[in-house]
Amino acid sequence: MRIWIGTRSGGRLVEPPDARIDVLDHGFTVADGVFETLKATPDGPFALTRHLRRLGHSSRALGLEPPDDAVVRAAVDDVVAGADLGPDRLGRLRITYTAGTGPLGSDRGASEPTLVVALTPTTRWPVTTSVATVPWTRNERSPIAGVKSTSYAENVVALKHAHDRGLSEAVLANTRGELCEGTGSNVLVVLGNRVVTPPLSSGCLAGITRELVLEWFDVEEGTLPLDVLFEADEVLLTSSTRDVHPVVRVDEREWPTAGPVGTRMRAAFAERAAEDIDP
Repeated sequence: MRIWIGTRSGGRLVEPPDARIDVLDHGFTVADGVFETLKATPDGPFALTRHLRRLGHSSRALGLEPPDDAVVRAAVDDVVAGADLGPDRLGRLRITYTAGTGPLGSDRGASEPTLVVALTPTTRWPVTTSVATVPWTRNERSPIAGVKSTSYAENVVALKHAHDRGLSEAVLANTRGELCEGTGSNVLVVLGNRVVTPPLSSGCLAGITRELVLEWFDVEEGTLPLDVLFEADEVLLTSSTRDVHPVVRVDEREWPTAGPVGTRMRAAFAERAAEDIDP
């Protein structure tokens, strides 16, 4: 693991045992922070510019002054340079930005925000995956709907629900009963000759891979009921670590293999991503 710790104006690489932040940091006490997760390859982090743009958007949504892009890029370069990405030559790069040290409550202090960049080797996902629906909803009217906030406890509970059932990811509806998103992924469904993903108005995160899929392929946004997962010809997940990931099981519904649309999209996305590290 490689770790950089500092503030929006600068910092340094530290050894993992020395990677410490204040126990009163608002990111720890009240989850007052935002983050980005990127795929790191031997060629560098994928889609860094898009991730930094979203980090800025998330920061402003929480009322935080965004970090300096140049500082974050330098920190990423320091962390990625010479990193051992393991046998799969793949890493998980996380940029975390919090409100810094604050009171033991929701009020913020006057401290400078905390910035952490960390990288660990990771393994590739299997070719196909599985999802569970859950009894909880995403609040599309929340002030942090669509923000990549460190407030992830809801996702932890939902993902454990899926894992307890032997499934890989959990998918949530919003309060209107519409298909929204996974705990760490966006969802697409194949309906005949259409590939559809929920709109941002559903409360889902504006995923970077989702964004690229909408640009690169014939994919449309559309409001869908959660039950579409049990009627669609194919179901796909997208995320920065999964890329395009065909689903072969939703709860008790199963497909024998990945469908043709998902298989083609997965291969085409990998090819295009290999051509440009920062599309």
